[in-house]
Amino acid sequence: MSGQGAPQVEVKAPGVRVAIVASSWHTEVMDGLIAGAQRASDQAGAVATIIRVPGAFELPIVVKACAASSDFDVVVALGVVIRGGTPHFEYVCSSATQGLTQVALDYLVPVGFGLLTCDTDAQALDRAGLAGSREDKGQEAVQAALVTWQTLGTITG
Repeated sequence: MSGQGAPQVEVKAPGVRVAIVASSWHTEVMDGLIAGAQRASDQAGAVATIIRVPGAFELPIVVKACAASSDFDVVVALGVVIRGGTPHFEYVCSSATQGLTQVALDYLVPVGFGLLTCDTDAQALDRAGLAGSREDKGQEAVQAALVTWQTLGTITG
């Protein structure tokens, strides 16, 4: 299970502005990811704004716009791509991952990575933070981004 060894994180980030950019495919999984992300933001005292995009491929450009904006301190990308019978899965996953990484490096803005890349619907549901899920990747993505924001603050002042 991928969640084994995950750190237990409790972060306080009152007033930190979080953009949660979420794709629209796979409604049930996305509802769970968004709820987990919102819950983690609320628990940290951060202020979250949900922004929807069509799919995972569209995440990087909207995340880039949020990172370039002075409206957000942290950006979190949420999405899910389920493997099918064509190479589409590899292209979308690779492009989205590279794009999100590039945004974080170019703008020095923490980008929480909540893009599920799963072989099956069951794997995605198990990571969506729903009742019965073993993991909550929406929550984890927000927590990781907020901890990174705090760490960058100690380096950059």
